[in-house]
Amino acid sequence: MEKNISKTLLRKKFSAINSPNKPKWIKVKINTDKLKKVKNTLLSNRVVTVCEEAMCPNINDCWAKSHATFMILGDVCTRSCSFCNISTGKPKIVDVFEPIRVANSVQSLNLSHVVITSVDRDDLNDGGANHFSNTINQIKSQSPDTTIEVLVPDFRNKKNAIQILSRCKIDVFNHNLETVRSLYKNVRPGADYNHSLKILEKIKNLNPEVFTKSGIMIGLGENFSQIMSLMDDLRQHDVDFITIGQYLRPTKNHHPVIEYHDPEYFIKLYDEAMNRGFKMASSSPFTRSSFHAEDDFKKLQKTKINA
Repeated sequence: MEKNISKTLLRKKFSAINSPNKPKWIKVKINTDKLKKVKNTLLSNRVVTVCEEAMCPNINDCWAKSHATFMILGDVCTRSCSFCNISTGKPKIVDVFEPIRVANSVQSLNLSHVVITSVDRDDLNDGGANHFSNTINQIKSQSPDTTIEVLVPDFRNKKNAIQILSRCKIDVFNHNLETVRSLYKNVRPGADYNHSLKILEKIKNLNPEVFTKSGIMIGLGENFSQIMSLMDDLRQHDVDFITIGQYLRPTKNHHPVIEYHDPEYFIKLYDEAMNRGFKMASSSPFTRSSFHAEDDFKKLQKTKINA
């Protein structure tokens, strides 16, 4: 009950804070005609994408290329992050047939690279790790040449979840920090900055061949030095790839945008990231964790070949 009250108070606090006007260069026009093939495939297989649930601004670009990020374990999250548009509440029972339907969609769309993500499932003993494993196995069974990227929740207080994933045939392990340490209380309640760093380090220790990746949003009230500290933390935990994008407020009940950063600022952050030794960095207003994931993975592969 107290949790629901605090959540309501937080939403009211956010709704009272206005964001600055959105600059013209950040607005996106969606062409629905280009989305029909992907949409029809997803509907026929009854699968969910984070593209729709999170109101991603890149949906037009990705779906026009038959790219989609599949969201497993339902569309209701047990967390209530202030930036996220995904519904919060009590999730439904895990659908054991979902991995097959996702694999069917991957095969139907002829995807050479696929991203699998999920809501937080704090209600499950393993946080959903075994369901991730089953989904990956089904994809590999039907599409053995498809490379797989997972964008995982933090599996906080779930024993052996990372060990389960380390045994899966994944190519990229992505877990987003989302924001700087000092903003976690308001932006990611229920999450822990140090824990998120540790799972990125742990997967690399268990499976040195996997590429590790993490993403953040900016414009939530952080400053430049805090972003630099975050980059240093990621490199100290051997993270290969960082993505940096502009936070966009889903509704007035969500965390306000404190600042819209111009493209030059993102270029500066890219340069800082590369100077710190990341194998790759993607930094632009529209950068999202899974945007251009296939192209980025191919570039990461080249860094291994050239190493």
